[in-house]
Amino acid sequence: MFPLRSTERVVNATPMTILLIAVNVVVFIYQNLLTPPAHDEFLLRYALIPDRLHYSALVTSMFLHGGWMHIIGNMLFLWVFGRNLEDVMGSGRFFAFYMMCGILAGITHILLNAYSPLPTIGASGAIAGVMGAYLVKFPGAKIVTLFFIVFFVTTVELPAAFVLLYWFVLQIFSGVGSISTTSYAGGGTAWFAHIGGFIAGMLLIRRFQTRRRFAYHNWE
Repeated sequence: MFPLRSTERVVNATPMTILLIAVNVVVFIYQNLLTPPAHDEFLLRYALIPDRLHYSALVTSMFLHGGWMHIIGNMLFLWVFGRNLEDVMGSGRFFAFYMMCGILAGITHILLNAYSPLPTIGASGAIAGVMGAYLVKFPGAKIVTLFFIVFFVTTVELPAAFVLLYWFVLQIFSGVGSISTTSYAGGGTAWFAHIGGFIAGMLLIRRFQTRRRFAYHNWE
């Protein structure tokens, strides 16, 4: 199940969402141009590693990705949910909100994985915050969603609340299930960073001023 677009109109320009996607893509391309040793050194310097924490990594790790599916999935979710949020917040507030959610998601991951030597990368925590805020601001919206059913592919409009809560519950179950299986020698998904980002987004959006999207005309 992949979200393709929201049925909510985007009235104002959303340059920050586009800029964030562009920066993530440029950094990802740069990563892939590095030699394997240089790439490993790059990750050690800029990824979030709880066991050897550099606080700047709470920001830099948000712009790194581990593969094509990782970045495509993240940027798709940012495009679908970020534009409406930037539309009502304005670009400056949206950027501040996005960064705060990403940082709080990273802190959640550190608190629950304090001694992990594994590099953690990706914009998922920040985007989870955007999704949490979307649930608060647009609970009645519909999301055009791509479904794969065996060999059959179709699209269907689903309530945003269903899509987002389904995603959130999936993160909780996956996170709880990973507690007993996570190995320091292997990798995995930072499920609790997703959970922390989503909750942060739901709480923080109430502290950010939003604007009315539609201009009203007096026809008298």
